[in-house]
Amino acid sequence: MKIKVLGPLTAEMSGQSIVPSAAKPRQILALLAVNANHVVPASTLMEEIWGTRLPRSSTTTLQTYILLLRRMLTAAGGGEGQAAAKRLLVTQHGGYRLVVEPGAVDQHRYDRLAAEGRAAFDTGDNALAGRTLREALSVWHGQALVDVRTGPVLGIELARLEESRLSALELRIETDLRMGQHTALLAELTELTARHPLHEGLHAQRMAALYRSGRSWQALQVFQELREGLIEELGIEPSSRLQRLHQAVLGSDPALDAESSQRPVLNLFAA
Repeated sequence: MKIKVLGPLTAEMSGQSIVPSAAKPRQILALLAVNANHVVPASTLMEEIWGTRLPRSSTTTLQTYILLLRRMLTAAGGGEGQAAAKRLLVTQHGGYRLVVEPGAVDQHRYDRLAAEGRAAFDTGDNALAGRTLREALSVWHGQALVDVRTGPVLGIELARLEESRLSALELRIETDLRMGQHTALLAELTELTARHPLHEGLHAQRMAALYRSGRSWQALQVFQELREGLIEELGIEPSSRLQRLHQAVLGSDPALDAESSQRPVLNLFAA
């Protein structure tokens, strides 16, 4: 079985799709997939579908959805049929567990590569970190589960995945800055700060890239735009670290020229 959740939901077994067309069974499959090889309590599955206002028939309806998924697994299981379905979608400890082989879910491959990239970054192996983080990010094919209706439980999972993706992207940019690729990063960072107008880390990276490209006045402009956005949207000033970075740009602090620094840009001027 191969499952992809980092983009549109796909799940195939023996070349046959096992993704239901109906919205709620798709939600069930998606939640089981992002928790593959772990038991998802029936109560959690019901919360995802109906929130806190469960219908009287919630238990029976959930069992019907599970039966539908097992039927699709049976149809794709060839000669093994029902035996394969029961082995892959297990009823266990008051819930259900989707059993997959290592690496069968794209999320697992992404998590492994992201962890390896971070480890390489921490040891100062910038080339390896950059390659590994790029490979991790290439596993994504759009917003996670973009074609699945999400309830409160999947919503939390998707927020976690998106935060992990953004963190990996920010770390990959740091590796490029360490390797002197500041000018090549400007277009990407311009787009990213437009998409994430209140993200201090990305704005700090853009400021550093602009400064190192001889465009310090634009770096100061980036700070001012972020400051205005934070005040307008949240009523707060930029963090003390970002304000110290701003002062460093104003004063042409030599620390900003240290492209081989082992500290992330936003941490260069931490107290």
